[in-house]
Amino acid sequence: MPYIQIRTNVSISKEKEIRIKELFGEAITILNKSKDWLMVEFVSDCKMYFAGDDSKDIAYVDIKIYGKCEAEVYNSMTEKVTNILNVELDILPENIYVSYGEFSYWGFNGKNL
Repeated sequence: MPYIQIRTNVSISKEKEIRIKELFGEAITILNKSKDWLMVEFVSDCKMYFAGDDSKDIAYVDIKIYGKCEAEVYNSMTEKVTNILNVELDILPENIYVSYGEFSYWGFNGKNL
């Protein structure tokens, strides 16, 4: 089950949430994962500072997956996520940060996968 959390100081409408969720569902295939198991969390209107400055629109995206991927796969995913948030939320690419977490154990339905 891939999990993507988007934290941003930008307001995100319900329509934009749905659009971004759908685009992330397509993008997650880059990581060889299925949108059928994708969980997306939106945390908008956050108080966010970078280098002590809160005047720019910024986003932090945390992507967690069961298993592992190669560096070039993560590079492709970062490019795709950055493009989606740039187009959909007008956040400049230099203000979008993406992190990844790989897990060997993932609990679901009362047991670990």
